Amino acid sequence: MKITKYIHSCLLLEQDGEQLLFDPGTFTFADGAVTPDTFKNVSTVVITHQHPDHLDVKALQEIVRLSGAAVLSTPEVADQLKPYGLKVQVVEDGSLQVGAFQLEAVSVPHEPILDSELPQMLAFFINGKVLNPADSFSPILQKFKRVELLILPVMAPFLTELRVAEFARQLEPQQILPVHDGYAKDFFVEQRYDTYEPHFAEQGIQFHRLSQPGQSVTV
Repeated sequence: MKITKYIHSCLLLEQDGEQLLFDPGTFTFADGAVTPDTFKNVSTVVITHQHPDHLDVKALQEIVRLSGAAVLSTPEVADQLKPYGLKVQVVEDGSLQVGAFQLEAVSVPHEPILDSELPQMLAFFINGKVLNPADSFSPILQKFKRVELLILPVMAPFLTELRVAEFARQLEPQQILPVHDGYAKDFFVEQRYDTYEPHFAEQGIQFHRLSQPGQSVTV
């Protein structure tokens, strides 16, 4: 399974000729480096929650128009997208098969943020190998301890580097793919990676420096 990062938390998963897209949000398309046309061959789009850095409605409309992709998400997102003519398959907790991808959906709380109601949110365990926790470091996710690849938010208003490191320590993944860093300038992202990479290496965890759109890993 190939996983390609397209800024912030937007990830394209490819397996057996099929494409599954997670969280095409506003930061992905903000500077024009990535366009909806990049995702014209996706079969399914998964939106973990309604925050705009994970859901760019205009871009999603164009992706669906180009690809005919199905959209999977929470009841909250389904309600939000209905006026825009976008149909959403509401996902419940549990397992579902999406083409070549076996997904286990888990309802998780969003990490606390200032003066804002927290959204409904889903984390996903993919093909028994990859955990996408969305914006949650909930203890619920410790059932996926020693996962092969952890998709790890590394920067956010609700995070410190100590909190990031502690969550990874608890899960003990073999590899880390950093996300949620699309609002920072390149030099600052690289600086953060310079901190995280040796820290995790000491624990025997491979940290993938996917700082530019279109970079990928294979698991």
